[in-house]
Amino acid sequence: MRLDPYLSFAGYAFSLQRDDVLKQRGTPLRAQRNEIGLNELDYGDVVLRFQDSGRLEEITVAAPVLHLGTVAIPFENLEPFVTEQDAQAFWRFRFLVSPALGLAFDPSQPAWVTALARHCLPQWEAL
Repeated sequence: MRLDPYLSFAGYAFSLQRDDVLKQRGTPLRAQRNEIGLNELDYGDVVLRFQDSGRLEEITVAAPVLHLGTVAIPFENLEPFVTEQDAQAFWRFRFLVSPALGLAFDPSQPAWVTALARHCLPQWEAL
């Protein structure tokens, strides 16, 4: 999966609004409000999380290999890659969060990677 930090992930641009996704993809397999107050649209292959305003906050997809520019990182090498590349990376609960790369992931949940909108980093830091 290709990640352009803070711009797009897996073909989904952070400029997308909730209504745009519903028009493009139709009814999700599951739609719910999560425990931190974001509205989730779960299509099975991707989970998109939105603010009430419709602004996209997070994009989660299975990414066995993450593509950043010309670099391809297998998921099993993502943790050491992030800690080596991002001195500002931090842990929240089981998630390694990288401000430099705009992503968060739980190394114990193989292949699932969440791309973050820049404006939601303070919420991750505050957790």
